[in-house]
Amino acid sequence: MLNKREQRLRRARQTRARIAKQDVARLTVFRSNLHIYASIVSDDGTRVLASASTAEKDLRAQLGGAGKGGNAAAASVVGKRIAERAKAAGIDKVAFDRAGFAYHGRVKALAEAAREAGLQF
Repeated sequence: MLNKREQRLRRARQTRARIAKQDVARLTVFRSNLHIYASIVSDDGTRVLASASTAEKDLRAQLGGAGKGGNAAAASVVGKRIAERAKAAGIDKVAFDRAGFAYHGRVKALAEAAREAGLQF
């Protein structure tokens, strides 16, 4: 019997195997209770090309202190920020890797904000 975390990681492995065949950088998302993290990983999976999260000091201050990074509004700010950093690094097309998390709530808010800021996936 798999626990909740193992089930999520199993789904994540399946997605990453599919994305690896596309030869495109992937936008991967990790969500904890307190924060949300987004990184753009190179197509060979060896380097992080850009990253953003609610754990960054200036973003924490902008959101209103500790404990405010775990909501959809914070996730959309991270989505916009990761898209800007990707553009600065010369990346405009990525594959969205939700790491086994449901495409709902914070994960969805981050993805939609990144799309609106000009990232294609």
